[in-house]
Amino acid sequence: MSFIGRSPAEEQRMLAEIGVERFEDLLSAVPASVRRSGRLPIAGPWSEIEQRQRLGAWAQSNLADQAVSFLGAGAYEHYIPAAVHALASRSEFATAYTPYQPEVAQGSLTAIFEFQSMIAELTGCDVANASMYDGATATVEAALLARAHTGRSRVIVAGAVHPHILEVLRCYLEVDVTVVRERGGAIAPEDLRSTLSPEVACVLYQHPNFFGLLESPQGLHAMAHEIGALAVAICDPIALALIEPPGRTGADIVVGEGQPLGNPPSFGGPMLGFFACRQSLVRRMPGRLAAETVDRRGRRGFVLTLQTREQHIRREKATSNICTNQGLMALRATIHMGLLGREGMREVANLCVQKSHHAARLAEAIPGFRRPHAGPFFREFALECPGPAAAVVERGLARGILPGVDLGRFRDEWRQLLLVAVTEVRTAEQIERWAAVLREAGEGQ
Repeated sequence: MSFIGRSPAEEQRMLAEIGVERFEDLLSAVPASVRRSGRLPIAGPWSEIEQRQRLGAWAQSNLADQAVSFLGAGAYEHYIPAAVHALASRSEFATAYTPYQPEVAQGSLTAIFEFQSMIAELTGCDVANASMYDGATATVEAALLARAHTGRSRVIVAGAVHPHILEVLRCYLEVDVTVVRERGGAIAPEDLRSTLSPEVACVLYQHPNFFGLLESPQGLHAMAHEIGALAVAICDPIALALIEPPGRTGADIVVGEGQPLGNPPSFGGPMLGFFACRQSLVRRMPGRLAAETVDRRGRRGFVLTLQTREQHIRREKATSNICTNQGLMALRATIHMGLLGREGMREVANLCVQKSHHAARLAEAIPGFRRPHAGPFFREFALECPGPAAAVVERGLARGILPGVDLGRFRDEWRQLLLVAVTEVRTAEQIERWAAVLREAGEGQ
């Protein structure tokens, strides 16, 4: 279908109907400091050859494709087998938006069902949905489900949950979020207990948490259930291949960010939220749900099920305003998990543990650097620097190393903390180069 732009007269009619004079008036909520005025300073017209050369040169100036990355904080660089892209790009998966007609969408529905089955197994839950936009919105949907199920309003966020997730929760839930600050990098049970009351709908925690530390899920689940609240765990799918799935130890809902499964960081998106829960909550579960059935000839097939929960049927009475899924991202995750299998996933997780702990030992041997948190960690750890972490980042950029995330971006009291992620793709030589950046930064203090 060709696209035909609107004429100036048509644009004016639309603006008048909205009640503004100019298109720019629609952007008034965007701060003027980040708005561009005027046209982009692009010469031209260019031939296609010139366009590719010029744009390619601009792309090469971005360090993200060339530097050795120790970034994490929610988006991670894991190895993606070539077969993931080859299979996910097949034309059979290039379908219309929604697989409402099972007779023409068995390929998509099969992939969704496999994704749900794998996520349910990873999380230790009874059922999982077809995916969500990202881990943060999946967390919000878990809190909304808990409020609807319990009839209560307060949400307790326990310990070191990613600040971005916390911001999204506060945006959706406004004043009903109570944060229990971490101590020593993790949640202290006595601090959580002091905040619990009959108005609490759920206790929400991250495992591994924002600092990469492991929490104590069973105790958190028990405290939530003592007051009739739901326990919600935010988990990393790679870690779930190694640690005990929260669904097996009492979590009612398990959500998380699925980007590490076959999807590159890609400058921060697109992401992939997963959502799993126990069977008794399935009718309040948000999003799409694929199920197995048989046709009139007894042949196995797949359909969307429990659609009366969804917006296209119940409209404003739907369980959620999110009635879609990240189909392509979930497909890539499914292929990735299928290629690696149970033992492959465990091997990746083990390599992350070994390499991150090796890096931590090297860092702690450098004068001025130390780990501020003593607890066990998975793939990521916080490192206290002798000066501002931003200076270490700047030093690393000059050496072609992205040494970690400067946590001063999130809180001023964290300005000397560097959050370092080490995945299976990092080599011993690259970790040594990273440690050399730390030594240089320490000597410069």
